[in-house]
Amino acid sequence: MSVAPDQKTKVIEENATSQGDTGSPEVQVAILTTRIQNLTDHFKKHHKDNHSRRGLLMMVNKRRSLLAYLKRKDLRRYNDLIKKLGLRK
Repeated sequence: MSVAPDQKTKVIEENATSQGDTGSPEVQVAILTTRIQNLTDHFKKHHKDNHSRRGLLMMVNKRRSLLAYLKRKDLRRYNDLIKKLGLRK
């Protein structure tokens, strides 16, 4: 499940650190989080879709490694992003 282009630009604008920023860890994590949420909703209806489940696991691992990188480099940005996206309870 991909993200609609208008929704993706909205996510990028909300999480960009500067004008035209699409590659910062904050933006990447926000886009992955949106895709993960879409797939989670998809699995509520299609629980036997194992091919998409593999993609979901890969996205979760990619997000986890990006968050670990951000935590290692700048703890303040990491904490702000976690709070903004509501990832850790």
